[in-house]
Amino acid sequence: MKSINGILISRWGPAITGAFVGAAASLLVYFGNPGNMGICVACFTRDIAGALGLHRAGVVQYLRPEIPGFILGAFLAAFLSREYLPRSGSSPVVRFFLGFFAMIGALIFLGCPWRAYARLAGGDWNAIAGIGGLTAGIGLGIVFLWNGFSLGRASRSPAWAGAVMPLAAVALLALLYLRPLFGPEGTGPVFFSKSGPGAAAAPVAIALGVGLLVGWMAQKSRFCTVGALRDLIMLRNGHLFSGVAAFLVSAFVVNLLLGQFRPGFESQPVAHTNQLWNFIGMALSGLAFTLAGGCPGRQMIMSGEGDGDAAVFVLGMLVGAGFAHNFSLAASPAGVTSFGMTATVIGIVFCLAVGWLFRIKLD
Repeated sequence: MKSINGILISRWGPAITGAFVGAAASLLVYFGNPGNMGICVACFTRDIAGALGLHRAGVVQYLRPEIPGFILGAFLAAFLSREYLPRSGSSPVVRFFLGFFAMIGALIFLGCPWRAYARLAGGDWNAIAGIGGLTAGIGLGIVFLWNGFSLGRASRSPAWAGAVMPLAAVALLALLYLRPLFGPEGTGPVFFSKSGPGAAAAPVAIALGVGLLVGWMAQKSRFCTVGALRDLIMLRNGHLFSGVAAFLVSAFVVNLLLGQFRPGFESQPVAHTNQLWNFIGMALSGLAFTLAGGCPGRQMIMSGEGDGDAAVFVLGMLVGAGFAHNFSLAASPAGVTSFGMTATVIGIVFCLAVGWLFRIKLD
């Protein structure tokens, strides 16, 4: 185990992790997850929000085991190597709303950064506009970082404070296994789609196993798709970006081998062709992720290793997913709603205000 961890924390760690995540994303599609959505932190969080009754969009309700797997895998990796470090207190309310609006942007595009690359590797050319928007949002966030942006320092928390998210992950897995029905007429409190993307799922054991491995590997290697672009642009450092490149290559190769590579713009799974809003939606997400310090996958991993601020960001995403569907903000294969466009503009204004107002004067 020490030798494996040693490789993951080496210069090759991000590339190895990215290659695994990309291949796993394509394989999970083969085993039953929605097309080009083998792994999508935003989409899976949205499905969990629906399963918990935070929204009632019946086609996207499922307790995706990959998400608890990410958190628990990261927790075990950190705890066993004495890297478990509970901390919090870095502008948690602001982070909540950054997570909220990051989710709005992701559901305009219909995917997080991980899915953007998975979509591209599957032949969905609509992802190009989304990745362009993601890069633009990260670039704008870098401008704020260069000008002293900071949400403040986190402080050490009691040891058990960091265990809340891992315990919540265990609770989600228990609900997935037990599927309790004690609501009105035998419904709820957990809901499961009978059709649509929420009904497409890989076997639980496979999905959970992948989630645990991704959580472990990402915790060790610090794999982060937003951090990769941030460091490449800001510091001219390609260490983390090697993970993005490996993700794309491995996902493309596996898709090709499995006959899942279907290039084009039209009729792509869970995608729309409004390129302007694909760009703008991911620009909002990229800006929010940069201000918060990492992509949604990285936020999940950090929440597992004891970061309470990352956990607040994740909860903001969960609530944002509920709002997105309850208030008709989320896009669909049919396109983007006017409500979603308005919410995206509000989110951009919020993030710009945070970036401008949370500057520390540099001597």
